[in-house]
Amino acid sequence: MVNDTYYKDGDPIFFYTGNEGDIEDFVKNTGLLIEMAPRFGALVIFAEHRYYGQSLPYGKESFKDPAHLGYLTSTQALADFAVLITHLKKTVPGAANSPVFAFGGSYGGMLAAWIRMKYPHLVAGSLASAASIFQYPGITDCEAYSHVATRTFQRSGVGCPERIRSSWDVIQDLGKTDAGRHNLTSMFRLCEPLAADDMPTLVNWLVNLWMIYALTDYPYPADFLTPLPAWPVKEACHLITSHEDVLSGVAAATKLYFNFTGQAVCLDISQPYYGGLAWQYQACTEQIEPICSDGVNDMFPAIPWDLVAFSQACYQRWKVRPRPYWAVTEYWGRNISAASNIIFSNGDLDPWSAGCVLKSLSDSLIAIVMEDAAHHLDLRPSNPADPPSVVKARAQEADIIEKWIQEYHLTT
Repeated sequence: MVNDTYYKDGDPIFFYTGNEGDIEDFVKNTGLLIEMAPRFGALVIFAEHRYYGQSLPYGKESFKDPAHLGYLTSTQALADFAVLITHLKKTVPGAANSPVFAFGGSYGGMLAAWIRMKYPHLVAGSLASAASIFQYPGITDCEAYSHVATRTFQRSGVGCPERIRSSWDVIQDLGKTDAGRHNLTSMFRLCEPLAADDMPTLVNWLVNLWMIYALTDYPYPADFLTPLPAWPVKEACHLITSHEDVLSGVAAATKLYFNFTGQAVCLDISQPYYGGLAWQYQACTEQIEPICSDGVNDMFPAIPWDLVAFSQACYQRWKVRPRPYWAVTEYWGRNISAASNIIFSNGDLDPWSAGCVLKSLSDSLIAIVMEDAAHHLDLRPSNPADPPSVVKARAQEADIIEKWIQEYHLTT
């Protein structure tokens, strides 16, 4: 997608490195590029990641088998972006000498960082928001994500994490009998009656729910993954702590997330939260980002990181085995000091920040940590409810990019 409203010959190209979804969704949720464009006269490009949205190389057959999915990798996606940038600089009038700046959030933020690292002759700098480039085996403790999520809930309601932690035993006890599972099905308004072997799926569904609540804890109503009220964690914690019994509060908070609009007839625990088939495949091949919990220092049940079991599940689903350490080899692990001109921005409410760059590594590898901010809030459209830290971060990011533009023109 292209916005040339403010573009002037020779001015920069702002290039969004599309991630795990339809690019139109990221256009709607990423206002920073358009808001910055008038100041810089920038051409704004949103590029869709292969195998997502409309970019299906084999059409309906794209997810048929490993042979058709084999070209779904981050390195191939980065190469796509590099080819597109080269094409733009050759074909857009006046763009031959335009500096290109990559923008991205979450996995897209990782891609924004990596494209600067791999193609510095094409990309003059990057803003990598919520880019968890350190969330790989052997680099970041797998419990770190759970700790941040728990901290976000603790800040939103006294006693809230403790109530969630106590719910797991209640759920497991009810799951042992037909009557208990019937009760759970009714309380959570599930689409299908729970069977005994559905209990691990239910628990995993709820674990993911609390984690996603934390990363979407925006200060205003938003529909990034699903429609939610302002400060949804605070609203969820109010429901959890105001009910007399634990499970009623947990069920109410679950319905708030999945049925804030009141249009859902029932809740389906088998549906993925985001990403669909393509992301499930990537998570089974190269994007191995371990998350675990101990059930003591966090609000989750004790869930170890089991690479063997994970590998077997991936093989059963996709007939592929994960390469857990390849991303570290391909993208430098923690030793990224040879890179330059990358802004790493993160919100302190976001669990993914645990695997991100939180301290500046050089004068041009710059970390910005935003207080009271969730997942890549700085990339979202400006809102009167934005915390001061985000307003300040956006201004700082623009000033840094302006400096890099000046440096680019001095050296080309």
